[in-house]
Amino acid sequence: MKRRTVLGLGAAAAVAALPVHAQQPPRVVSVGSSITEIIYDLGAEKLLVGVDTTSLYPEAARKLPQVGYMRALSAEGVLSLKPTLIIATTAAGPAGALDQLKATGIEIMILPDKYDYDSVVTKIAAIGKVTGKISEADSMIARGREAMKSLADRLATAKSHPRVLFLLSMSGGAPQAAGRDTAAAGIIKLAGGINAVDGYSGYRPLTPESVIASNADYVLVTRQTVQAMGGRQAILDQPSLNRTPAGKAGKIVEFDTLLLLGFGPRTPEAATELAMALHPDLVRAP
Repeated sequence: MKRRTVLGLGAAAAVAALPVHAQQPPRVVSVGSSITEIIYDLGAEKLLVGVDTTSLYPEAARKLPQVGYMRALSAEGVLSLKPTLIIATTAAGPAGALDQLKATGIEIMILPDKYDYDSVVTKIAAIGKVTGKISEADSMIARGREAMKSLADRLATAKSHPRVLFLLSMSGGAPQAAGRDTAAAGIIKLAGGINAVDGYSGYRPLTPESVIASNADYVLVTRQTVQAMGGRQAILDQPSLNRTPAGKAGKIVEFDTLLLLGFGPRTPEAATELAMALHPDLVRAP
């Protein structure tokens, strides 16, 4: 590992290994929607010189130069922005592009992108330190932990844990069902639900058999999926979905993609909103 490159480290080790930019602010390229959102929420957006194409929130991020899709980065495109610091998650790639960037000696900070709230805290703390926004990061973490504790306390009174089938439309093909180790499974868990598909990891095309076996109480989709599939009724018309409790009752819950799956500063909000949709008996916080 080069002296100025940080790859795959925990937050504390990663931050400790990065130099303090005492003389001049870093020129930051952010790779990953959650990274970009954290930078804006910390008030460090003036450091940004570029973002990846998943960085669609807040709206201002869309006006920045883009370096491509986070999993298909072009080293030349990134280097053209003359960054001094690249902040990304473990989802960034391809490996060849990252190797090219590392070879230039540019600082690279790669943070874990797991689907739980501790991962969010890790990202906030690390980015807060490297951007000089430590107190802002501490405040953000405290607010988030308080919101998550409040949600956990209310979920402790829930009468049931509904089974939730998450569907994702991809490039006009058959909808994909989210299995284990996905952002969908992570947010469903935080909201006190049970992922209705756990026989595999990742996303796989939906089959009538898997729909029936899911025994889903709710269907969870993004608003973008609703549009791509032609509306809520088109989703309910998926083969065998009408044989599940969710299909029979027409229970579809829809969210904005980045809010639901971003695992960034708004995750406590997303988890709380989803929990309220899945548990109508929960009492809202004052």
